[in-house]
Amino acid sequence: MKKTLFIAGYAKLPSNITANNLYDVLACAVEVEKETGVIVDADCTLATELSRDFIKRLLKGYDLLNDFDTIISQIEERYHGNANKALITAIKKIKDKYHSHTNN
Repeated sequence: MKKTLFIAGYAKLPSNITANNLYDVLACAVEVEKETGVIVDADCTLATELSRDFIKRLLKGYDLLNDFDTIISQIEERYHGNANKALITAIKKIKDKYHSHTNN
């Protein structure tokens, strides 16, 4: 079994969306292969099961470092919820944490 890391990123949610009534911030978490940076699982605190599942399917299989621009463009092209900026910010924080961890 490959070693994996759990990494979470957070971002402020817009005040006008349902998820903000549940949480003040969007939490996005991924499980990544330590050596490759490939996302093997993902979750987030969006309000509906469909949106959480959509983000999971959107992120799985991408390499956090080498595919980062593709991840962001996929979110921008395919996710049309009001939390898209928060989601992108959380993913950037996850990438930065992974990059810091692998360079230590």
